[in-house]
Amino acid sequence: MKRLLVNLQIASSAILANKLRASLTALGIIFGVAAVIAMLAIGNGAQQEILEQIKLVGVNNIIINAVVEQKDKKEDKGNDKQAKPKTSPGLTLADVKNIREHIPNIKAVSPEVMIETQIIKDGTQRKTKLLGVESVYFDISNFKLEKGVFFNDLHLEQSASVCIIGSAIKTKFFSKEEPIGKSIKVGQHWLKIIGVLEAKNITASSMSNLGIRDYNFDVYAPVRTVLLKYVNRNLVTKASIQQAANEAQQNSENGGGNNKEVKVKNYHQLDKIVVQITETDFLTPTSEIIARMLQRRHLNVIDYEISMPEMLLKQQQSTKQIFNWVLFAIACISLLVGGIGIMNIMLASVLERIKEIGLRLSLGAKKTDIVSQFMLEAMLISVTGGIIGIVLGVSLAIMISTIAGIPTIISASSVIISFVVSASVGLVFGIAPAQRAAKQDPITSLRYE
Repeated sequence: MKRLLVNLQIASSAILANKLRASLTALGIIFGVAAVIAMLAIGNGAQQEILEQIKLVGVNNIIINAVVEQKDKKEDKGNDKQAKPKTSPGLTLADVKNIREHIPNIKAVSPEVMIETQIIKDGTQRKTKLLGVESVYFDISNFKLEKGVFFNDLHLEQSASVCIIGSAIKTKFFSKEEPIGKSIKVGQHWLKIIGVLEAKNITASSMSNLGIRDYNFDVYAPVRTVLLKYVNRNLVTKASIQQAANEAQQNSENGGGNNKEVKVKNYHQLDKIVVQITETDFLTPTSEIIARMLQRRHLNVIDYEISMPEMLLKQQQSTKQIFNWVLFAIACISLLVGGIGIMNIMLASVLERIKEIGLRLSLGAKKTDIVSQFMLEAMLISVTGGIIGIVLGVSLAIMISTIAGIPTIISASSVIISFVVSASVGLVFGIAPAQRAAKQDPITSLRYE
């Protein structure tokens, strides 16, 4: 141990005697370790962000969106001009029932109708979105209650005038009172509040990438309540018949509609249907079966769009993982270059200190002492560079998160791995110079000019 401490002191003195050279030698290690930590932090942050996004859209979901601009799936091209346009019933509760009863591997089906309206309370109003849903919607979307209860079967069957509000609605309208049991005017009707949802942290990137909104400002009511009290676009009413007659008359007066663009009306009873599958492996085949069923039920009119957000997110996750591995490889190359720099400088140092080596050997130093001296010198450079690199890497990760707004997560494993790698670089690349120094002949070394 005493000999080791003496060799460590000699190695430290040699490094301090050439501070600038040692600092330049350590730069490769410093930047390599910093790059590894920063890149792994960005990768971990991206991974966590994708997991949060998957939680927002739900697990193993197939989303069917209503499309107003319909397209006919034409079967007979020769009769295209003569064929009358087919009329689709649109997405309806009957579609939901058929999916539940006839499609295998289904865990849950959630219908959804959404209308834009406003909330009014005590002279304060705010625009909001009223969503007609069933209780299963909250399970699929991973929503949790802060207080109150979800809709029960009685609420759904009797089209009860009840609602569940988002956390932001509670903050704005019920900041000084308990909302449960109170009534709030949503559009033209009063709804009794039976529950308040926990706040959901939704980033701007999540809203952009997934096409979602801030759920904290939404109001939720039973789907049949919304269809009965607010709007059911699937029903043929006296007003709709009169409107259609007026549009037809206006169309004929304008010469068949060639001079005026006719606005397409949304005829779908539901805006969205979310189907949750039992296992990820069934996502693609189940979506194909649902597409064929809807095509048949909608009379070959493609007025729906089927998407699988989790599959898209997993593809994005795979792409980011590949990108992270590429960045990690680049950082490792930087460490390799730093190690080669250490070896180069140490070999030059051996040539400069041949007389010193010969003197130590002639005074009784063993070859293991010479090896130990140069190995410790290389390791001190790499370990010191590793420590500085860790500090720089952590600082870079924090700066990237603060300035660029990119989420970063610094893990203990990345710091430990970086430190071990930096020490190993000094150990591996210091062996050759140390052995070369130990092989010097004492007499020849003392005569070396």
